[in-house]
Amino acid sequence: MDSVETAATAPARDRPGSAAALLIIDMINTFDFEGGDALRARAATIAGPIRRLRDAFDAAELPTVYVNDNFGEWHSEKSRLIEQAMADAPEAIARLTPRDCDYFVLKPQFSGFYATNLPVLLPKLGVRRLVLTGVSTDICVLFTAGDAHMRDYALWVPEDAVASQDADRGRWALESIAQSMSADIAATSDRDPAEWIAESAHDLPG
Repeated sequence: MDSVETAATAPARDRPGSAAALLIIDMINTFDFEGGDALRARAATIAGPIRRLRDAFDAAELPTVYVNDNFGEWHSEKSRLIEQAMADAPEAIARLTPRDCDYFVLKPQFSGFYATNLPVLLPKLGVRRLVLTGVSTDICVLFTAGDAHMRDYALWVPEDAVASQDADRGRWALESIAQSMSADIAATSDRDPAEWIAESAHDLPG
């Protein structure tokens, strides 16, 4: 009896393999800060490519993980943060509302890996390859990419699925991610998400 109880309560082991996950960074956002209106407009333009990526991951039965700042709302639950952000969100962004099947990770700082459960969640899902999307390219996407690279994740950061307030800083950040973190930054219009996902499947052990 004791052995059955132990097995039932034991933590899940890491899954083997090189599965992929889609991270959507800070798109659940009220944009109520200096420069927020400009970033909101740019975020709306990347929502379409992010939605196509999410659809591709859904089709492949691979996880989508929303990695989102708590915006200082330490007492708020996930549902309250989503409700606030979506209250007046542009239609394009509203189409990215998290679903029950998605994972949702709150972060207190720039990187999605800092003081969050992401470093535990991804190995449990067998993830070794990440697509990073969202805002802002030169801050939260950049810091998350750096931490992912240090943990040996293969990265794709599609240039049409990330945005920043300043286009020049966004381009600088993308070039840094490509050169220093060995990331693919090809746009989703130039690289088929389904083909990228298939590459992950080929890496899985037989």
